[in-house]
Amino acid sequence: MNLETAIHEPKVLNQPKTKTATAPLFKKVLIANRGEIALRIIRACRELGISTVAVYSTADEHSLHVKLADEAVCIGPPQSKLSYLNIASLLSAADITGADAIHPGYGFLSENAEFARLCAECKVTFIGPTTANIQAMGEKTRARAIAKEARVPLLPGTVSAVPGTEAALEEAIRIGYPVILKAAAGGGGRGIHVVYNAQQLKASFDRASNEARAAFGNPAMYIEKYCENPRHVEIQVLCDKFGNRISLGERDCTIQRRHQKLLEESPSPILDSKLREAMSQAALSLCAAVNYENVGTVEFLVEKKQFYFMEMNTRIQVEHPVTEMVTGFDLVKEQIKSAAGIPLKITQSDVKINSHAIECRINAEDPDTFAPSPGKITAFHVPGGYGVRVDSFVYDQYKVVPFNPQILGEIFSYYPLHQRCKSRALYKPDGSADQYYNDYAED
Repeated sequence: MNLETAIHEPKVLNQPKTKTATAPLFKKVLIANRGEIALRIIRACRELGISTVAVYSTADEHSLHVKLADEAVCIGPPQSKLSYLNIASLLSAADITGADAIHPGYGFLSENAEFARLCAECKVTFIGPTTANIQAMGEKTRARAIAKEARVPLLPGTVSAVPGTEAALEEAIRIGYPVILKAAAGGGGRGIHVVYNAQQLKASFDRASNEARAAFGNPAMYIEKYCENPRHVEIQVLCDKFGNRISLGERDCTIQRRHQKLLEESPSPILDSKLREAMSQAALSLCAAVNYENVGTVEFLVEKKQFYFMEMNTRIQVEHPVTEMVTGFDLVKEQIKSAAGIPLKITQSDVKINSHAIECRINAEDPDTFAPSPGKITAFHVPGGYGVRVDSFVYDQYKVVPFNPQILGEIFSYYPLHQRCKSRALYKPDGSADQYYNDYAED
């Protein structure tokens, strides 16, 4: 396919849908992403009666989201910076297809305040938080300052960028080693360096700052006290444009490799009802401080029954289905409705954690080195059965390309907690049930 022609001539892949009795929230949503999250958004839009536009690089022409959307537009060559990160191409695709909203998914431009601003300027609804929300929470030192003002617990550390190595050494002495260097504009587990003494800090600061400049376009670093054995627990929030805000419980994301999440579960096995309520209220206080809209995730470190604000992700997350499974609410649909200005119909009393769910991410990796391993999938069998969900964009004979993140999908499993409580395996040796499950047990 000629690239220039493909960019300006969208494919119409599916016949227009028949009109439903209820007018759609948006006429047409362009999905500024790829992979399983693009498929997830297509499904939500289809159930809401909204047409979809897929965008793709030339490497993804045969990807599943391209086949299943109502229309598809090629936006550039394989490199992400020339396609999925190309704001001009995305807005041009929205213009030529008549899309009145853009869903960014996660990754790529999902937390890019400039993209959200330009969408508004072009009269296209950005399905996500406001530009001001993204700006407030996207820069980590600014987010820490807002959290401090909102009286959300913080680890000892700086609330502004550290100007250089000497200042970093002074702050590290004040905080106490070990400390963690973090990129102010970092995200996705990147831009993090743990140091245990002054010698390591001297050797690491300039290198970490240069890495941050290369990765995020911002060399600013800040310092926090390093927790040796914390749990990583995040609170899912859902907000509308009218000041309604609810917490949808937590996800425990402690099992990671190189600061990248591998397994997520909900509810967390370490939270009791009191700690869960305190963390949820802290998350909602942070949302109130910035008049937050749409979905978001407030991430905390938990150690010895104390919790500390880490960062906020102003987007839908990879692990959002874990929350969907334990609450029964469709987060992507709620995103779309919130962006359309529909008041939140769910109240906090409606949120009932009625099951336990766990997610495992499936990556295209070498099993020995864990290095990215693109190539053709020669056999693919999707597991199924009660309580099993698979979100993936791959299929038998699909060729995994090397130009994008190597996550192939996620597998989820859940089981109702009230049934699990009846299992003998969940009882202690003295015959009493584990309190963690009793918190959610039903008669």
